Amino acid sequence: MEDKMTEKTAEPEANWDELRPQLIKLGLELGPLVVFFIMNGRTDIFVATAWFMGAMVISLLASWLILKKIAVMPLVTGVVVLVFGGLTLWLQDDTFIKMKPTITNALFASVLLGGLVFGQSLLKYVFGDVYKLRPEGWWKLTLNWGLFFVVLGVLNEIVWRNFDTDFWVAFKVWGIMPLTVIFSMTQLPLLNKYAPADEKVTTPPVVTGSDLA
Repeated sequence: MEDKMTEKTAEPEANWDELRPQLIKLGLELGPLVVFFIMNGRTDIFVATAWFMGAMVISLLASWLILKKIAVMPLVTGVVVLVFGGLTLWLQDDTFIKMKPTITNALFASVLLGGLVFGQSLLKYVFGDVYKLRPEGWWKLTLNWGLFFVVLGVLNEIVWRNFDTDFWVAFKVWGIMPLTVIFSMTQLPLLNKYAPADEKVTTPPVVTGSDLA
């Protein structure tokens, strides 16, 4: 009797085999941002931008060495960082680097929402081996993440246009990623609603540029 009660009350454990690759990808994306934050605090936005560019290149190389691949969207993000960072340094105008998150989030949103227009859920191709959802579930999950990236782009525009550089850098580093993780947790009910009856999802996907291949 006690064994049955224990089985009913025991909480499902996180699947670390599923979680580990996501943590690695988050670390590779957060690393350059942390470098950007530290150097902005010690120097200024222009020196920090140069370091950010270098850290982004190192992150892409590390992704290739650790994960054995570089997805298309992180590569595009890296190119955007180098182009807009280069313009920032060349023209000594930090507007370009501040607009970079708006552009990359718009790209992510376009990829996800554009796929739905053509009846395709990109997240199903990315996470289909890990999560078994009914078609309606994949459609809703992709829609939610696409709209979330739109919100992130709008938030970036509001912050950099209305607050000083130090506040924007802090928001970019310590605001965006926590918001992304929190949003991913809000998707757990959706995942469990459309998952097979005998499966319970405990680790929701945290969608980043590294996932959008």
